[in-house]
Amino acid sequence: MKEQFITIKEAALNNNCPECYNTNGLQITFKQKFVETNLYKSITKETTQEIECKTCNTIIYPVNWTDDIERVFAYQKKAFKPKKASLKLKKTAWLLIIVSVIVVVAIITLAVLNFL
Repeated sequence: MKEQFITIKEAALNNNCPECYNTNGLQITFKQKFVETNLYKSITKETTQEIECKTCNTIIYPVNWTDDIERVFAYQKKAFKPKKASLKLKKTAWLLIIVSVIVVVAIITLAVLNFL
């Protein structure tokens, strides 16, 4: 099973970085979990968000956030619309379903014919 987070939205923030104090480098990224197996592809409801300073290349954890960063984060989180959770079956899954249905129908048919 292959699990990864795909980027849904990125936004530049004009706040001061708590590490390097630069006003141009902060960027918030929203990601959503994507799962792929041999039978299906799925987008889940699970999301993550991360604030990173592109100037000093550090991740800004919530412990280091200023009040301004918290306000901007709250605004961006309200504006963020994740993709709907979905499940798409692959050809292998459809083939297994069809074969299973055929086998069940054949068993029921044989059982009915033997009963008569």
